[in-house]
Formats: sequence, structure tokens, C-alpha cells
Amino acid sequence: MMEYRYEMGPIRPPSEAPSLLLRVTRNCEWNRCLFCPVYKDTEFSVRPIEHVLRDIDHIRESVNFLQNPTDGFVVEEPLAYDAALRWNSLGMKSVFLQDADSLVIGAQKLTKILSHLGASFPNIERVTSYSRSSTINKMSVKDLTTLKKVGLTRIHVGLESGSDNVLKMVRKGASHAIHIKAGLKVKEAGLELSEYFMPGLGGRSLSKEHAIESANALNQINPDFIRLRPLAFPVRAPLYELMISAQFDRCNDIEIIQELLTFIERLDGISSNLVSDHILNLFADLKGEFPRDKNKLMSILQRFLDLEEEEQMLYRFGRRLGAFMSLDDLQDISRRTKISQIMSERNVSPENIDTLMDQMMQQFM
Repeated sequence: MMEYRYEMGPIRPPSEAPSLLLRVTRNCEWNRCLFCPVYKDTEFSVRPIEHVLRDIDHIRESVNFLQNPTDGFVVEEPLAYDAALRWNSLGMKSVFLQDADSLVIGAQKLTKILSHLGASFPNIERVTSYSRSSTINKMSVKDLTTLKKVGLTRIHVGLESGSDNVLKMVRKGASHAIHIKAGLKVKEAGLELSEYFMPGLGGRSLSKEHAIESANALNQINPDFIRLRPLAFPVRAPLYELMISAQFDRCNDIEIIQELLTFIERLDGISSNLVSDHILNLFADLKGEFPRDKNKLMSILQRFLDLEEEEQMLYRFGRRLGAFMSLDDLQDISRRTKISQIMSERNVSPENIDTLMDQMMQQFM
């Protein structure tokens, strides 16, 4: 057997910031999505279940020491101790299973991991994981229900788009129908479901179809959360090469806001929570519950579109610098003045603003 060492994967959802990261698989089994910069030039593998259980034991031992210090404790795995130290300070309420798709190991193995996790930390309130729709569709509702019974509470799924044309173009390995079937399975099993929508993924040519078909899929699924992840172009993503060679007709911020307006307008008959919990989103306050907050969400987008071009540019630039969170921040004279000064120093203009926005967004990837 491969030599054991405690491991931690590279990513997790923003909502899992306070969570303990427990690595079940390494990298991504699919790893073909053109928009994704993660896991490129890496091989997928499943960690031995004994290693994952040992990770849990190391965290338990470290937490025991942190809460009741005793002589003789030896830190065998420094990374595990650091993880336990951080998790203990954050209340130890949630765990995120890494990497890209923990459910791919199957219900039986995952049940063993979840059972040991629950026995070791009975006060955990939430255990979550990424998974692909195609993986979920290989499992039965009974399997998913079993996972819920032993502690899994939420699954994060990258819908990205509900348009078959967009999904095929970016090599997602899923379809409109596959996404709906998987989403309904998760809901039937009683698990919470977060679906991720990626504004801009269809480019200019497929923007409207991307918005409408994505809303259509989500209307049928009615997930607990719809999370917005605007398309960015990190250089490691294959889509970056297509963009710079003009083979992908990228949308700018204005076009993405128009696309989002179409998307939200078409969401109907759901009780989902829309969440903008990633720094790439132009509006941190674009969040609310359907159907109650639908008009409020649309008004935020329309308010931006109604601004003069100079005000739109000021907000876009300020947001990418982290100075603005919502349109109301435009009323802050000191911040406006500072952002305007920086824009003047960098010679920001309508002609170069889109390029500058792409460069600034890459810093967050």
C-alpha cells in the first residue's frame, strides 16, 4: 500500500471556508472542462480508505490535545495538526469532502468514511461534497438516502449551464436532461443541493440560450441554493487560449449583467436561495430567496444597466479592487475619489476596461 501521509486538496466552495477539509479523492476524474484551470496536468486517484480514516483519527487526536493539553503529545502529522488548530478555532461545525467528486468512490466506501467521521465528531452539523451529475446518476436514491443517514448533508453540483449547446462546447460531460435527473435524485433523497450557474459561459452567441435553458433546468430541479460563478479566463484554463485566439466570443460585464437579468427573470416556481458568494461576482448583495426577492434581485441588475457608462466603469473597477460590494457604495465620496484617481493613473478608458477587468479577475483564480 502507498505510504500514508495526511493530505489536503487545492479547492473548496467559498461557503465551506470554516470547514475541515477531508481529502477522499485526488484531483478530478473528468478533468476535461475547458473553463476549469484546476487539476490540469494531474492524474485522478482515489485515496485508500484506510488513509482517510487515519486522517480523521489524527484530527481527533489533535483536537483532543488542543481542548485538553497533556504532556507527551507528539505531532506526527503537522498538516493535520494545523488543520485541527484552525478547525477548532472556528467551532468545528462543518466538514467538506475533497477533491472534485467524493461520491465517485461509491456509497459503500463513503458510508464507512462518514460513519467514522460521525463517530469521531458527533457534534458536526454539516458535511458536504462536490459531485458531478453523471456520478450522481450512477447511484440510486437509496444510496443517496443512506449517505444522508450517516452524515452527508449537502452536495455541490456544477450545473454551469442548462444549454446542451453550451455544455457540449465547454466539454462539461453532462446535458440538460442529465443535470435535471441528478438534481431530482439528490432532492428526493432529502439532501441539500447547491447548483452552480456560470454567467458568460455561452459567450455572446449563446448568451440568451445559456440564460433561458439554465433557468429552465433549475426550475425543474428547485435546488436549495443557486450559486453564481461568473466565467473568468485564468491562463491555465483551455478556454483562455480560445478566447485570446478569438474562437470564443467572450461577454463583458455589461453583457453578463444583461444575461443574468434574463436568467433571473426566467426563474419561476422555485423556493431556491440565490447566492453571490464569490469575489468574481460583480454584486456581493445579489442574493435572496425565491419567489420573495425576485423583483429585488432584478432591480439591482437594472439599476446598474441604467447607470451612465462612466459610473458603470467606476463601479466595475472599484469592485475588482475590492473597494465596492454593492451599488450603494458609489455614494461613498472618499472611495469614489480614490478609485477615480487609480483609474486616471492607469488610463482606464471604455476601450481598455474589458481587458483590465479580465486581468484583475485572474488575480482571484
